[in-house]
Amino acid sequence: MPRIHVLPDILASQVAAGEVVERPASVVKELVENSLDAGSNEILVEIERGGVALIRITDDGCGMEREDALLSLERHATSKLRTSSDLHNISTLGFRGEAIPSIASVSRFRLVTRERESIDGTEIQVNGGKIADVRAAGCAPGTMIEIKQLFYNIPARRKFLKAENTEASHVEHEVRLHALSAPSVRFRYRRDAHEVLELPAVPRKSDRLRHLLGVESARELIEIPLHHGNGFSVEGFLLPATHARKGRKHQCVFLNGRPIEEVAIARGLSEGFKGGLMEGLHPAAWLWIEMDAGLVDVNVHPAKREVRFHRSHELREGITSAVAHALQQQQRRSSAATADEIQPRQGQVRSFFPSSEVLANPLPSAPVAHPAIAVPAWMPRALQQEIPLPQEPSVRPAQTQEMRGAASFRWIGLLHQRFALLESHDGLVLFDPRAARERIVYERMLQVQNHGIESQGLLVPMLIDLDPREMDAVLHNQDGFAQAGLELGDFGGGTLQIRSLPAFLHLTDPLAFIHEVVDDLLSGGSGGAKLAYDKLARCLARRAGLQETITAERVKELLDQVFDCDLPYCAADGRPTLSEFSLRELERRMGNR
Repeated sequence: MPRIHVLPDILASQVAAGEVVERPASVVKELVENSLDAGSNEILVEIERGGVALIRITDDGCGMEREDALLSLERHATSKLRTSSDLHNISTLGFRGEAIPSIASVSRFRLVTRERESIDGTEIQVNGGKIADVRAAGCAPGTMIEIKQLFYNIPARRKFLKAENTEASHVEHEVRLHALSAPSVRFRYRRDAHEVLELPAVPRKSDRLRHLLGVESARELIEIPLHHGNGFSVEGFLLPATHARKGRKHQCVFLNGRPIEEVAIARGLSEGFKGGLMEGLHPAAWLWIEMDAGLVDVNVHPAKREVRFHRSHELREGITSAVAHALQQQQRRSSAATADEIQPRQGQVRSFFPSSEVLANPLPSAPVAHPAIAVPAWMPRALQQEIPLPQEPSVRPAQTQEMRGAASFRWIGLLHQRFALLESHDGLVLFDPRAARERIVYERMLQVQNHGIESQGLLVPMLIDLDPREMDAVLHNQDGFAQAGLELGDFGGGTLQIRSLPAFLHLTDPLAFIHEVVDDLLSGGSGGAKLAYDKLARCLARRAGLQETITAERVKELLDQVFDCDLPYCAADGRPTLSEFSLRELERRMGNR
């Protein structure tokens, strides 16, 4: 067995860098946090080639004197901890003393810093963890850190980096996160000498959020008023349930100014909607939590994204209560605003019973008189009307005769404007028009895959705002979108332009569809990877199903179309399009023999 020995300092720093420096965005995160801890009022982030060639962070914070600047390059050197008791009351974003020496060990590193009271500053150059030069320098108060050729001395790490656009999108995401955590600080972000973000300091969190979200989404924000709990307070903003997404990347949570990810908080957000979300979807939310430092342990992971709460159940319940209260207030405001519009005229009754809708009556029958069924006395008087029984067929088709589509069923009615109730030869059939529409669209897209789907150009292209990671995912899949009839392009400034839509599909909400496709693309952590055409077809089919208008006439069309499909009995994701309950099963359920 090899003898045990102590690792050299540079090698130990490179090992630590494996935990702290995962990609260029990790470098930006650590250095921006240091700038915020230094009391900066303005932070400039610059990158080139996705951050691999250059990362430069410039701030106007307190700066460092020569001795402190040199000590900052030593492992576990920090100004933010003195004794072990300080670990129970951490109020700064960084405190481990690992970031700067770890970054310097895997790059060509330059530090220029000056205290506000000093006449001159200090410049230090480090190559792969070895100090190359230390000298006095003329510079503005604050600190500038420049990282070039990241991972130049660890080729194995560098080859696992993604494309430059992908890495740049992760950097921009970090800048946006910290800009939200500190709205009183001015943030600027430059990529390859182009100004991408210019965020002035603002007094309110809502101003910073609206600046980053864009006009359309900002209009729908629901405010969560300040809510106090046992040792914590929470406030923030939500988007309505219609904006819920499959992943949690649109949930930004800040604990004492620190961006974090915590399952208990995400669960509290979902529970606050009280069943108003589809299964598997998560609400878009931005929360700012202030908590007694003694009730949370932020020293769980080197990246400091994961934390551990002393009383997580109380925090979850507090968030649930705050979200539910905000949604109730929004509902009351919406109800009051639309009360006049939805108020029926005097003497007018709104009935949810279909008039005389009949899809098909293929089963030959002679007119049979049936007594009318009187509505029970407990039913509201407005709905006490006589409902005739459907006619019984006098002749059944031969069992060997195959009947497909609407001709196989007799129309009964709609259930909550969601499902169609049909009568078959064997019993009751529950038909899901949305699932049927998914199957129809999915198979149609597969049939024309090699030829491309005919598209319909828009007279006025639509513009939607995406975050940098979403934009990168869409641009990586432009060819696939074009094959599916969607012509998309980068409009600049994080805005996507939609120039055409599939001709056979009436997408009333292209924004929601694009978001759903991007969610699928990013849900597996694949970043800007190519999306398989089959997966894109499933996304398009699902969006078509969700936008399906359910009427009696439309149900007939869908029944005929779905039975022309190769697999008519299930949607693209395997959900049933029809479910039948035989008379025998119904009799058994009702206790009849």
